[in-house]
Amino acid sequence: MLEQLPAIEERYQELEQLLSDPAVVRNRDLYTRYGREYADLSKIVTVFRAYRQAEESLAESRVLLSDADPEMKALARSEMDALSSEMARLEEELTALLIPKDPNDDRNVLLEIRAGTGGEEAALFAGDLFRMYSRYAESVGWKMEILSENSTDSGGFKEIIVLVKGKGAFRHLKYESGTHRVQRVPVTETQGRIHTSAVTVAVLPEVEEVEVHVDPSDLKIDVFRSSGPGGQSVNTTDSAVRVTHLPTGLVVICQDEKSQHKNKAKAMKVLRARLYDLEMSHQHDEMSEKRKNQVGSGDRSERIRTYNFPQGRMTDHRIGLTLYKLDTIMQGDIKEIVDGLSTFYQAQALKNADSAKPD
Repeated sequence: MLEQLPAIEERYQELEQLLSDPAVVRNRDLYTRYGREYADLSKIVTVFRAYRQAEESLAESRVLLSDADPEMKALARSEMDALSSEMARLEEELTALLIPKDPNDDRNVLLEIRAGTGGEEAALFAGDLFRMYSRYAESVGWKMEILSENSTDSGGFKEIIVLVKGKGAFRHLKYESGTHRVQRVPVTETQGRIHTSAVTVAVLPEVEEVEVHVDPSDLKIDVFRSSGPGGQSVNTTDSAVRVTHLPTGLVVICQDEKSQHKNKAKAMKVLRARLYDLEMSHQHDEMSEKRKNQVGSGDRSERIRTYNFPQGRMTDHRIGLTLYKLDTIMQGDIKEIVDGLSTFYQAQALKNADSAKPD
């Protein structure tokens, strides 16, 4: 991987010149694209130059080993030890920086939360997870917009889809995908028995209309009267929209807005994200199984995380992280979990990069 560095530095210097070119400065789109690439390469080049400087200093210290003065030799050995350690640290940092970045990391997120096994209790927990993510989003300065919801009379959700807007939203939330299992005594339980329910979460990157072409002839669009909470005016007109993508069979329903036009726009946003996810799955030879594997079936036995209310415990089964502060977690304090997952998967990527190095 480190063999890429001279070429990266050369590209960095080329971008420096391009960003001072008046023709590029006048072209806002081109200037923005070059500026983003320049910023992405800046950290790598800075560390690479520090590594190269340490390498040159190490070579100079080796020359001093032939000095007749014993004190000078001792000083040279000491400097060489320090420089070798510094080079090892910088090489590790460079390896981490050179790991291919997920191109979706800085995108906004479509967060889909659905009740799985457990009936009304699962719907209530879907509502709890929605509030947990909402409070976390608020704590980091993100905005949330509800695109679609199917609520229950008790205040839960059979399904809710929200758009999370904020820098790095996908990078921080992408590992939340999967089945979340809850163990607690439902409010309707008269004998105090603990029930186990499940909720599925899917995290999809938001995509723009130009990135995913949808042929209008591939769509079947139905309009109907909205149902459920929303006030009388919502139910008096055919404002709800069902969009069916005929080639894939994907169906999106939006009925939260009074405007049919707004509901259609929201439904198309969700559809584009799902089609993009499907295309990415095809590109990785996983076909449409990726989405199924991502969220699971919603069965109690499939889970990435367990929320045990009687014990006040949250366990993420992928990284073996257990925290006994469930109350604060449900209030949106999930930074430790998010950071733990990011660190784990970055370490996995580093391990894979090291194993790919030639002997």
